[in-house]
Amino acid sequence: MSKKITVTDTILRDAHQSLLATRMRTEDMLPICDKLDRVGYWSLEVWGGATFDACVRFLKEDPWERLRQLREALPNTRLQMLLRGQNLLGYRHYSDDVVEAFVAKAAARGIDVFRVFDAMNDVRNLETAIRAVKKSGKHAQGTLCYTTSPVHTVDAFVAQAKAMEAMGVDSIAIKDMAGLLTPFATGDLVKALKDASPLPVFIHSHDTAGVASMCQLKAIESGADHIDTAISSMAWGTSHPGTESMVAALRGSPYDTGLDLALIQEIGVYFYAIRKKYHQFESEFTGVDTRVQVNQVPGGMISNLANQLKEQGALNRINEVFEEIPKVRKDLGYPPLVTPTSQIVGTQAVFNVLAGERYKTITNEVKLYLQGRYGKAPGVVDDKLRHLAIGNEEVIDVRPADLIAPELDKLRKEIGALAKSEEDVLTYAMFPDIGRKFLEEREAGNLVPEALLPIPEAGGVAPVSGKGVPTEFVIDVHGESYRVDITGVGVKGSGKRHFYLSIDGMPEEVVFEALNDYVAGADGSRKQASAPGDVSTSMPGNIVDVLVKEGDTVKAGQAVLITEAMKMETEVQAPIAGTVKAVHVVKGDRVNPGEVLVEIEG
Repeated sequence: MSKKITVTDTILRDAHQSLLATRMRTEDMLPICDKLDRVGYWSLEVWGGATFDACVRFLKEDPWERLRQLREALPNTRLQMLLRGQNLLGYRHYSDDVVEAFVAKAAARGIDVFRVFDAMNDVRNLETAIRAVKKSGKHAQGTLCYTTSPVHTVDAFVAQAKAMEAMGVDSIAIKDMAGLLTPFATGDLVKALKDASPLPVFIHSHDTAGVASMCQLKAIESGADHIDTAISSMAWGTSHPGTESMVAALRGSPYDTGLDLALIQEIGVYFYAIRKKYHQFESEFTGVDTRVQVNQVPGGMISNLANQLKEQGALNRINEVFEEIPKVRKDLGYPPLVTPTSQIVGTQAVFNVLAGERYKTITNEVKLYLQGRYGKAPGVVDDKLRHLAIGNEEVIDVRPADLIAPELDKLRKEIGALAKSEEDVLTYAMFPDIGRKFLEEREAGNLVPEALLPIPEAGGVAPVSGKGVPTEFVIDVHGESYRVDITGVGVKGSGKRHFYLSIDGMPEEVVFEALNDYVAGADGSRKQASAPGDVSTSMPGNIVDVLVKEGDTVKAGQAVLITEAMKMETEVQAPIAGTVKAVHVVKGDRVNPGEVLVEIEG
């Protein structure tokens, strides 16, 4: 039976998110858009996922302006985005009025296809977004976050697909974010979905384990209608099967895509040169890694964990973290490892390993998860862990967003005159701190993007990414701006302190002998913790909130600070009961392991 297979290319979103830390700039997308527009793709994925965050946080680009420019440059091609259901593009659940406003604005600005997913596969968290997409007259794609566990069966995925069909979705996507699909499992799942529903089935699989192209072929033979690929110069590994390779493989078969292979090859040459420009953001884990089939850790999550452990001087313990992740995931009821649950599980596993004691410190996000604030866990949650984390607090069983009051008007008032449009309000809604900073810098005419390193000469070696959580300085010398990052990391018991200096992304490590147990912190003055009442953190990060002041009486175990690392918040607790003698940090400070942040006198 002849059946043309349609293609979505991820080159402008997921490909560079997977390989280059989402750092591709709009200026490098626009010159090739004319050719991309002539290929005949079913759609181009151009927005959503981490691109919104990266635009505002690192590139200092307005993501809404990027969308406007791409819509203008790609008039003949559907534009597609990845939307995290009730989480939109952030890391928490938003009120329904924010979800509705965001979807409406994205549709009006040019998005044609919304791939809507929920990290828990809880369809209740998809309801509002799907309804808003349909109201806008756009294509709503319901998504199955593929993972493996005792509770993630073919029957369970089919039941989810039927529930999404009842919500009015136009198609079903199998989103294999970690590269866990195998060819025969793919065939079985696709066949079951096609038998149960008339909706088109889309296959999105990362090639981390090196089997994604085989999975796509098996899916096509089993009835799938559509595949996601990436231009070959940014394909394979933690990205996706190469577009040219899949077009060539299907050419002349009953499944011929009909796409212009020669034109796609020209586009591949363009991105081959562009990829070199971003060499400093290349992950160390871009090749085939079949460990994902055992530890289920997605490629992007692996690189995050590696950087996190480097900051601790504990990269040699990464295999312990890989062993701990499946255990944490089981304790939490087997959530799929996709944003934000991948960060929730991964960060908790790092804390467990570095502390030498499981759940000695529990992140705020794990506590919210165990309260049901992210939705219903796919499996059974460990009762002992839940009690340890939240005690006798109520576990909700309703849709989490039902408990969130409308917040759009409040957000408008908070950001005030800095917002020049409704898009600005939504940018602030997604990321209040970095969104406000972006709008303030724009207002002052001071948007300075990350600097790109020069391309290494032939035979040269591109540097690895910087270490630690830096204090950032922008220094102007004769009209040229340089970004200097300095991070100090104390390694207990070594008698030395490690400092990482980075100029425009080029890292250098300097090691100093420790003197009198003092080490320069972000402000050059914090001493190293030694007394029983010294409050410190085990991970580099930022201070989100200070919960005590000098003179306060505290109990042992009482939260005194909230820190953020790897997008996860953690309470830092008082080690003893007593009186707060001194507070050495304020909200927004960057801190390093072992520094005295608060002093408590017993």
